[in-house]
Amino acid sequence: MKFPFLPALLLASAPLAHAAPPNVVILYADDLGYGDISCNGATAVRTPNIDRLAKEGLKFRAGYATASTCTPSRFSLMTGKYPFRQNGTGILPGDAALIIPTGQPTLPSVLKAAGYRTAAVGKWHLGLGGKGGIDWNKPVSPGPNQVGFDHSFIMPATADRVPCVYMEDGRVVGLDPADPIKVSYRHRLEGEAPPLEKDQRKVQSDPQHSMGFVNGVGRIGHMTGGTKALWKDEDMSATFCKQAVDFIRASKDKPFFLYYACHNIHVPRVPGPQFVGKTSMGPRGDSIVEADWQVGEVLRVLDELKLADNTLVILSSDNGPVVNDGYLDQSVVKLGDHKPAGPWRGGKYSNYEGGTRVPFLVRLPGRVKPGTTSDAMVSQVDLARSLAKLAGASVAADAFPDSKDVLPALLGESPTGREEIVGLGSQVTLRRGSWKYIPATGGKKASTPDQLYDLATDPGEKTNLAATKPEEIKQLAARLKEITSKVTPREPVTEE
Repeated sequence: MKFPFLPALLLASAPLAHAAPPNVVILYADDLGYGDISCNGATAVRTPNIDRLAKEGLKFRAGYATASTCTPSRFSLMTGKYPFRQNGTGILPGDAALIIPTGQPTLPSVLKAAGYRTAAVGKWHLGLGGKGGIDWNKPVSPGPNQVGFDHSFIMPATADRVPCVYMEDGRVVGLDPADPIKVSYRHRLEGEAPPLEKDQRKVQSDPQHSMGFVNGVGRIGHMTGGTKALWKDEDMSATFCKQAVDFIRASKDKPFFLYYACHNIHVPRVPGPQFVGKTSMGPRGDSIVEADWQVGEVLRVLDELKLADNTLVILSSDNGPVVNDGYLDQSVVKLGDHKPAGPWRGGKYSNYEGGTRVPFLVRLPGRVKPGTTSDAMVSQVDLARSLAKLAGASVAADAFPDSKDVLPALLGESPTGREEIVGLGSQVTLRRGSWKYIPATGGKKASTPDQLYDLATDPGEKTNLAATKPEEIKQLAARLKEITSKVTPREPVTEE
């Protein structure tokens, strides 16, 4: 697909000091908490491959996703735009339309225009097709390939949502035309198998995750057909990892951008048999080990092809951790002393630091000093503009409205990143300097007062200072109102 808007937005600039523009690999984990990796203090689980990135690169103490849930964070990473700027960017059902307008610049489209070969592998969860609904038995468009990716091999949404199939470049992989797929998020489908008894289930699940069953695992939504195309949960990591490695091999002779969004450690946690029992924490811990293995496979092929020295690798997560998230997988009873969010309060879905302060590691040999740690504040929304600069392309000021060029901080060349961090949990929050502000909420059933924490002295957000710091509250509230004042309706997505 052509992007007619890009020539006006991309201005030639001298590439940074590399023999060739560096390759870019983003390893994007799902629900992986700050404290879930051993280089951030975990002891109940070991993550040697992730730790290798920290040892050979830069670890951020203040690296953030833009939201404490998945879809909005992924939207920001791709568009350089806060999710609240556009309506309809919350957690999407599996049959949602694409929420990224095809007529606007994205991180992959900018890198593609700069000469990169681009691929998305793994979890997508940004919608597919237009508003007229999806026919899974035909090519589905628009999708990843229409917003800048040359190649895509994805799951449409999440592992706990139907349809439970892989899609490659807009087509369901392995679909038998004689066994068409039907999907509904509203009602049971004719011919759908009856719900399984609890003793027949591979993993016990709550009612929300027991609408339909695929491979003995409860899912959100109903699905019939596509029997030959169904994924096998135990094989998902190996399948996605092979696709990622194959893309790197096929792209070794030109600059490439790989967005590898592995599905670990999102529920349902059904790790491959070689990872079962690797930790004392049950499937959640074993799934962390499985995620680490995938990181190791990517690093291994970069070494094998002698690409490591000219490849920027970024590892992060779409939001903070969650333990029990709808499946009874022993995640709570076997947690022990493990602290998934590390020193931070909260986790997935929350307004506190643990919801958005996530693992954030960067490696680029020769540019990033190995074994270093930074307190600079960086956000995933900044990757669009910062990586465009790394690729030697300047982007017009209005292309990525909330993305800032923090490349010097990302490469460890500056101790300063952005001045403020905007987060989205149940509401929009603001960190400015060491102050963390969570606005009051109203309502008869649920109301909370303003919250203000000094993260310099209270990193665990235990002491609310709002009552004693009215001037700080006033200033932060005014700034947050200024930031959030522009919200637009969901923009149209071009159907192709």
